Amino acid sequence: MPAHPIALVTGGSRGLGRATVAALARRSVSSILTFNRNRAAAEEVVAEVRQAGARAVALQLDTGDTGAFPGFADKVRRVLGEWEAERFDFLVNMAGTSHSGLIDEVREEDFDAAYRVHLKGPFFLTQTLLPLIADGGRIVNISSGLTRIIYPGRIAYGSMKGAVEVMTRYMAKELGPRRITVNTVAPGAIQTDFSGGVVRDDPEVARHIAEVTALGRPGLPDDIGPMIASLLSEDNRWVNAQRIEVSGGQAI
Repeated sequence: MPAHPIALVTGGSRGLGRATVAALARRSVSSILTFNRNRAAAEEVVAEVRQAGARAVALQLDTGDTGAFPGFADKVRRVLGEWEAERFDFLVNMAGTSHSGLIDEVREEDFDAAYRVHLKGPFFLTQTLLPLIADGGRIVNISSGLTRIIYPGRIAYGSMKGAVEVMTRYMAKELGPRRITVNTVAPGAIQTDFSGGVVRDDPEVARHIAEVTALGRPGLPDDIGPMIASLLSEDNRWVNAQRIEVSGGQAI
């Protein structure tokens, strides 16, 4: 691992992305984090990272807008230049949106939106940023426990995440000559504002998740962020092309 590693974390201003950036900062990893609309929240994360002794900068990005990716890459180059670096080391494709609806309720525009954010976006953002990722680097794509645990009403979201898992294996094979590892992390039910905060704010949902989870509770952001940070470390350099579920043993 380089002396001063740099990560790029999409969706790093909230939820699991924020927890990941914070965990990386504790390991002295600097972060370029993205936000979609809430700049104030992103700047709070930047301040936390700097307080931990690492560097951070927040850049706006809609990961569903592939047309913005070349301009975004130019901004990343400028940040790297300011940090006297040519490449960054870790890419975490975290940004995402929730979607619910049974098969006979899903509208085509909703399906297309999920596709743009969860599959097309990470694919083409990774493609755009490949020249800026260091050889021997790491990529983590985010899937979901919902590719294994089937809850009616999550068909569009779960299908996109299933495709992400296949995409990850192809990326790992194709980027192997550059010694770049690519893995998928699949969180279980986590108490964040995702899906309207249902796991965090609905006592009945939280109770159900606790009952079907071996460790007896829903997950927390700090159950996920440090795990991703550890996966990016040199200790896990030989882990590649894997789907790693982080769910506390949900629905086993």
